[in-house]
Amino acid sequence: MNKQENIDYWIHSSDDNYKSMMNMFEMREYMWSLFIGHLVIEKLLKAYYLKAVNAEVPRTHDLLKLAKNAGMELDEVKKDEFQYITLFNIETRYEDYRRDFRAKCTKKFAEENIAKIKGVRKWIKGKLKS
Repeated sequence: MNKQENIDYWIHSSDDNYKSMMNMFEMREYMWSLFIGHLVIEKLLKAYYLKAVNAEVPRTHDLLKLAKNAGMELDEVKKDEFQYITLFNIETRYEDYRRDFRAKCTKKFAEENIAKIKGVRKWIKGKLKS
């Protein structure tokens, strides 16, 4: 694949995950919806990384690290959002965190955080177009 095909791959994969995130939310699988939401952002950041750095995408799930390595200009709000959304990966992936996280994942909690994910998604997609 060439550079643009790779970028498109990550964007399309993120869009597919976005649909899955929303489907999981509708099925009241709030914890897994947020886990998939993390992937939505991770894949868009990997697309941006390819666009900005033109190098092999780092194998990390740390959203802030990806954004910084891609050279994104980040204010404190964006830094906090990336760090917070990264927790959905960690807290869902590992059993010892999962029990506590599942208890937090009410409909309201999921709605609030999906709204954050949607906002970050829109912001990164804007950067990918410029």
